[in-house]
Amino acid sequence: MAASKYEYNGRYPMSEEKNPEPADQGQPVASDRLHVLPVRDMVLFPGVVHPVTVRRPASVAAAQAAIRENGKLGLLLQRKPETDEPVAADLYDVGTVVNILRYITAPDNAHHLICQGETRFRVTDFVDTSPHLVVRFAIPEEPAGREDEIEARVRVLKQQATKAIEFLPQVPGELAASLHAIDSPGMLCDVIAGFLDIPTVEKQRLLETFDIKQRLDIVIDLMAKRLEILELSHEIEQQTRASIDERQREAVLREQLRTIQQQLGEDEGDAAEFETIDKAITDARMPEEVEKHTRKEFARLKRMPSAAGEYSMLRNYIDWLTELPWSKLDNEDIDIAKARQILDEDHYGLDEIKKRIIEYLAVRKLNPDGHSPILCFVGPPGVGKTSLGQSIARAVGLKFVRSSLGGTHDEAEIRGHRRTYIGALPGKIIQGIHKARTRNPVFMLDEIDKLGASLHGDPASALLEVLDPEQNTTFQDNYLGVPFDLGKVMFIATANRLDTIVPPLLDRMEVIELRGYSTEEKLQIARRYLVARQLENNGLSADQVEVSNEALLAIINGYTREAGVRNLEKQVGAVLRHVAVTFAEGVTAKKMMDTDDVHRILGAPKFENEVALRTGLPGVATGLAWTPVGGDILFIECARVPGSGKLILTGQLGDVMRESAQAAMSLVKSRFADAPEESKLLSTNDVHIHVPAGAIPKDGPSAGVAIFVSLASLVTGQTVRHDVAMTGEISLRGLVLPVGGIKEKVIAAHRAGIERVLLPDRNRKDYEDIPESVRSSVEFIWLKTVDDALNAALVRHPGHAA
Repeated sequence: MAASKYEYNGRYPMSEEKNPEPADQGQPVASDRLHVLPVRDMVLFPGVVHPVTVRRPASVAAAQAAIRENGKLGLLLQRKPETDEPVAADLYDVGTVVNILRYITAPDNAHHLICQGETRFRVTDFVDTSPHLVVRFAIPEEPAGREDEIEARVRVLKQQATKAIEFLPQVPGELAASLHAIDSPGMLCDVIAGFLDIPTVEKQRLLETFDIKQRLDIVIDLMAKRLEILELSHEIEQQTRASIDERQREAVLREQLRTIQQQLGEDEGDAAEFETIDKAITDARMPEEVEKHTRKEFARLKRMPSAAGEYSMLRNYIDWLTELPWSKLDNEDIDIAKARQILDEDHYGLDEIKKRIIEYLAVRKLNPDGHSPILCFVGPPGVGKTSLGQSIARAVGLKFVRSSLGGTHDEAEIRGHRRTYIGALPGKIIQGIHKARTRNPVFMLDEIDKLGASLHGDPASALLEVLDPEQNTTFQDNYLGVPFDLGKVMFIATANRLDTIVPPLLDRMEVIELRGYSTEEKLQIARRYLVARQLENNGLSADQVEVSNEALLAIINGYTREAGVRNLEKQVGAVLRHVAVTFAEGVTAKKMMDTDDVHRILGAPKFENEVALRTGLPGVATGLAWTPVGGDILFIECARVPGSGKLILTGQLGDVMRESAQAAMSLVKSRFADAPEESKLLSTNDVHIHVPAGAIPKDGPSAGVAIFVSLASLVTGQTVRHDVAMTGEISLRGLVLPVGGIKEKVIAAHRAGIERVLLPDRNRKDYEDIPESVRSSVEFIWLKTVDDALNAALVRHPGHAA
């Protein structure tokens, strides 16, 4: 046995070098026979060098026998890799004759062969199976095709191989040149097939393909698929590498920036700033979940260069989180006697409102952990809704925060904007809490009836969570992204009207209505509060100026007509500003402001008593109306013109008021059907009903009684008493039905100088709501039917039945 057959190549350690001669050498095989080595998951093509590891005893015997004879060995692929002792039926018929270049025995008793494929062979017969397989074989012929067809395919395959080599990493540069130097088409196919990463079965099929043209087509197809995968992989790798390179570049630049900052001494300022933020997070005493989130964002901030665009946004966000009063609660000191005293000091009248507020505070004192109702003050402008909220805050010793919702049409105004937007901020609720610096302020949501929906969302829907005690303990602002407990906030809402508030939101609140003030109440409010406030605002004192009650009454009756006192305060301020000029010019004597001074300063009265003027003719009656800013008087005028009995309505009347006029007309016709003269008058004339102030829309059924009386006055020729005003809905049976807004309407009548008011009998329950000063000055007539209205309103009742 030649020593070169066992030469050690340096790749495998050898425990010993010996001649692999078994005890029973047997007889040499004939030249048409071949020792066979079954292999698993491997196909060795002719012309390819490949290592083979041998462990099975039969395989070791076959390899050693081949080495002893001529170094030739046949490799056959097993059909099933898991078979340990394959027989003839377990092997494919076509294999590769290989030449064993080196044989190495490792210390772990593994035998390693370096084999080079020489040619294909086909098994013709199995000669022996013990101790290893021996076969008879034949070398199949490879049919040759047309030279031009073969040459074209060879060129395509070489181009594909060259392109594939470009995508493969760590490939020797000589490989492409070696492939181009191969002249044999068959060898080119076999060499390239040996490099292809394809299933073993596919390689076996290629090994069994003897037709060179067909074999080239198969390899070209396999190379095309492989090239597509390599190109896609290369593209993904390039993208990934570009991304990694960019991050590495950014990291290097950041490190350089940090070094520059250290050289300039700027890093010390950052360290101090970060230490301040860390202390602020600790001092905020946030809930565990919120503090964990804040520290995570703080860690991001420390890793971020201060020059980054997101740095300032993240810093502002952390500042908001640390400055919110997560655990700060003011001491809530509810003294009922003190609260009652403060309410009386700040507001005159409003006895029912004060009583309900005292009840609210008493319940809150006895059950601090309970869910207090959300109060909603509803009333005309200037009646003291906002100042009531301030008085409540002062009575319980809590901070007062006010947020105006008028004109809000974006849901983000309530819930806040998301941090991803430039200039994002929390919503009005969190901003108010941040301003109060406490978690339990008195929070007034002003003008809640003036919210408006838009394409940006519905703010009223966002308020549903805020005003629900069952949900607002985990209120989550979009900017903060973490829950905040609003359960201790005392929410109070204000509104001018209820019909514009969405029902689900209205259902969450307890409505407390504030009516308009009477003349006497306005006088007391002006005397106690408005004059003193305007004296201070204009730099005057009570020792310099005194305003008489007559002067105040002149302002109330002649220059203002409102339910509240806001315009009254403006007029008082105008009078005192005029006086301030004289004192600024050096006058030192005390000034007494009287009625003449009011007329001289403010000019002619803006409002006058038109009742006597308007009711001097038949067909004119005075009604009472309710408006969002309080009550008002309403004149109904009727006239007849030659025609066919039609009804003409003018004055911006709504559908309901038009129907009331038609009902009143039908009722008058039915009542005077038996009177020939009146009946003829109605059938031969058109009746025109007009309500002055035609630019102002008017609607509602409460003018029915006034329209009926004015029509009856027109038909009978009798005038309506000038000191009478009326309200009520009518039916076709002549019944007077109840209406709303009785207190506001009666106050408006008293303000206009009305001495007798006609009200539906079924509204007697509202009598107690009318101020005592008004009740003592006005005569009330309670109406059950329209006949009662005619008896009380007309100067002289007709001789026939009305």
